[in-house]
Amino acid sequence: MPKTKLQNVIFTIIMAVIMVYGMIVYNVALNTGGVSNATFLLALHELPIMAPIAFLLEFFVVERLATRLAFSFMRSTDRPQFITYAISTMIVCIMCPTMSLIATLLFKEPSFGTWVHTFGCNMPMALIWQLLYCGPLVRLIFRTLFRRQLAAAN
Repeated sequence: MPKTKLQNVIFTIIMAVIMVYGMIVYNVALNTGGVSNATFLLALHELPIMAPIAFLLEFFVVERLATRLAFSFMRSTDRPQFITYAISTMIVCIMCPTMSLIATLLFKEPSFGTWVHTFGCNMPMALIWQLLYCGPLVRLIFRTLFRRQLAAAN
């Protein structure tokens, strides 16, 4: 969707913040035994640490790699929605274990087992969150913010 480097930066910032916040809420809920009003506030404490990390990984490394992986089984002539889903899925497949490792090192008792457990718990949620909620929401926000520029580019 983004057509320029600036648009890509803004899109990636929005995606990183919303995706990371949702995953932190999920992990706080797992760690505290459920969701309460406090869960959403507690998640804000990790957001300033994890969102910039996610942005940097996504923007400089993962986006290109995920796109290459997606086009190893997709063609440029496939429906754009399916290409978007394929790229999003590949991003989750790379970002989830990476961000789970970083969260394990920063916020948990670091061990291989803890990382595997964290990754295993996070992967289904990350995929569902990205494909069904976060991704569509971020694309809607982005289209709304850049409605004029995107219309002019088409």
